Amino acid sequence: MLTVKNLAHWYGKTGKPLYEEVNLNFDAAKVYTIIGASGSGKTTFLAFVAGLDKPQTGEIFLDGENINQIGLTNYRKHKVAIVFQQYNLLTYMSALDNVLTALAVTDSQHKNEKQYVLDALKSVGIEETDAKKNVQKLSGGQQQRVAIIRAMLVDANIVIADEPTGNLDDENSALIVKLFQDLAHEHHKTVIIVTHDTKIAEKGDVQIKLIERQFVVA
Repeated sequence: MLTVKNLAHWYGKTGKPLYEEVNLNFDAAKVYTIIGASGSGKTTFLAFVAGLDKPQTGEIFLDGENINQIGLTNYRKHKVAIVFQQYNLLTYMSALDNVLTALAVTDSQHKNEKQYVLDALKSVGIEETDAKKNVQKLSGGQQQRVAIIRAMLVDANIVIADEPTGNLDDENSALIVKLFQDLAHEHHKTVIIVTHDTKIAEKGDVQIKLIERQFVVA
């Protein structure tokens, strides 16, 4: 379980709080969607739970251990996978090599690794021919699926996604949401998605609204 306890954040010494007294629990095998107005602090909150930044006050625990004690570098490397709106794939590599590189960097190991990755990519509609192409030759929807497979195959149990369907059409958005649901329900990962799209937010097992500096569980 990922637990956020008494988290608050503001900018500058006397800045207006972005939010305060945030207390949330995120369980395994569930999709959590967070929706709020632009500038409300959704992406900033993701940065905190991803270990990319530290809040002004409050603590974040993974299975009872403070992530600062785990070490943020170790936490990011082994405990959490991030799916960005802009995919953040290595543009000079193929889809296959992007995933293989992520496995190597995170020390995630699978038998017959190359075939394992090819099979995973094929399961989301990326055949071997496309898997071996430079990722820049793939469509936006295909690139996002590569990014999600990368998050799926590493050993991290927490998957965090920032506006993962923002650049996609309705058909590809639906496919991406289904992949996140599979990550949670079939692979027992904790999935946290920030979105501005109410249709996407409604697909979460738990919906959280960021309203007037408060996180409200629907």
